[in-house]
Amino acid sequence: MTPLIFAWNVVEEGAEMRFLDDLEKYRGCGGRNEAGQTLEEFLEEYDAKKYDCPSNTVDMLIFKKCGESASSWKLLMIKRRNHPNIGFWALPGGFVELREDLETAARRELEEETGITGLPMIQLHTYGNVDRDPRWRIITTAYLTLIEEDIRAEAGDDAADAAWFEVSEEVRREGDKDLITLKFCQPESGLTMEAGVERTCRSAGLLREYRYKMVSTSGLAIDHGSLIAQAIDYLKSQER
Repeated sequence: MTPLIFAWNVVEEGAEMRFLDDLEKYRGCGGRNEAGQTLEEFLEEYDAKKYDCPSNTVDMLIFKKCGESASSWKLLMIKRRNHPNIGFWALPGGFVELREDLETAARRELEEETGITGLPMIQLHTYGNVDRDPRWRIITTAYLTLIEEDIRAEAGDDAADAAWFEVSEEVRREGDKDLITLKFCQPESGLTMEAGVERTCRSAGLLREYRYKMVSTSGLAIDHGSLIAQAIDYLKSQER
């Protein structure tokens, strides 16, 4: 996993460098701004450290359908080697490097932490609650894949262990929200965990806005119960 860095520097050997070398597609109409600057002059003075910048991470949800039940799955998770939530189970993931596309980062982190490569992925959702990580303002993009066969995972990097968990969910309605109980079982070791997630829905015309909030956990890290609940909803919607 790439170390957490709070600022980046574009100075190399005393010479100022642009973040991108090819500027042609960013010239717009080719004019100057209100300060009379060309694009090059604007970029020379631009201070990327003027504002505190969030850090970006990626998390991977690797599912396998478990039997015929619409609410039973297998999910690959890793055991956290470091803070926060040290010793808890989490989704494979980590920090995006400065010159790295999101999907590239997702594939790199998955390989570093589990040894798995070459899986097709889709982008599920972006999570950016301010209180989701105590280290810094962290925004994560979740990627999802569904496989047909079990794949062996070997823990590496920041993962102390990597294992497949059987996941099932129970849903009950309470007032204006659904209460989802996620149950995790690792048959080989007998390890079990649970997470409670609140799901709310707001409709606006043809659109429906779903929100997920993890409200309880026994061994599952950070807000990953929310990511898992939303991913299962998406997978079930594709079966209809």
